[in-house]
Amino acid sequence: MADSVLRNSNGQFTSEKSIKDGRVCGKRQPDAVIEARRQKLYSRQLTGKTTRQLVLEHAAKEQIGIDTAWSDWKKVKQWNDEDWEQDREKMISRVQGMRMRLFEQAVRKGQLQTAAQILDSLGKVLGESVENININAPQLSIQVEEKKK
Repeated sequence: MADSVLRNSNGQFTSEKSIKDGRVCGKRQPDAVIEARRQKLYSRQLTGKTTRQLVLEHAAKEQIGIDTAWSDWKKVKQWNDEDWEQDREKMISRVQGMRMRLFEQAVRKGQLQTAAQILDSLGKVLGESVENININAPQLSIQVEEKKK
């Protein structure tokens, strides 16, 4: 009877064994269907919505429970972490290339403030920080003496 489907404290119909196994109650879908469903959620994350909005819409569109939608989100989050680790080194060079193109366009159009901000950003990447600049800058000291009568 311990494995029977009962309403748990959260009001969900999930068996104790399912909870221990990390599964959600319901008809088990083939792995290919689950994978396709998760890939749809992965694609939808670029819409700019919050995580909760994405998960709730995912549950409604795919006609799955909220717990299942959250487990899909956990997998998508894992994919995001893996993608970032694999692409991180490549991303730095891509961002630098975008900065250089943006700098050239800003100078061509006379947008000097934008060009200065881009140069500042490039300098930070190269290790030119405010602390380094301040160390190399000369120190000025000004004292105001009292007026003599």
